[in-house]
Amino acid sequence: MTEGPTGSPTEEVTRPEPLEPHADRLAPDHPYYREIMREHDAALERDEFGYLDPQTGLFVMTATFHLQRGKCCHNGCRHCPYVGAKEGA
Repeated sequence: MTEGPTGSPTEEVTRPEPLEPHADRLAPDHPYYREIMREHDAALERDEFGYLDPQTGLFVMTATFHLQRGKCCHNGCRHCPYVGAKEGA
């Protein structure tokens, strides 16, 4: 949730398919797309907040983690489910 003009909380709008990464963050033609999504989906099934990226070994937060967080952190997260989320905004 973010604060609206009156200071009251407002929910951020999610994309229509919030569990699918935005193409700007993970393009479907990415060479590791299938492996990444397999790891992401396995983490969701295990109710884990994230997974290890199969290419880099870095920890990546799941879309469900971001949805539970309730707002965009503007860090360019791969699985950010929020509409129009921009880095540093």
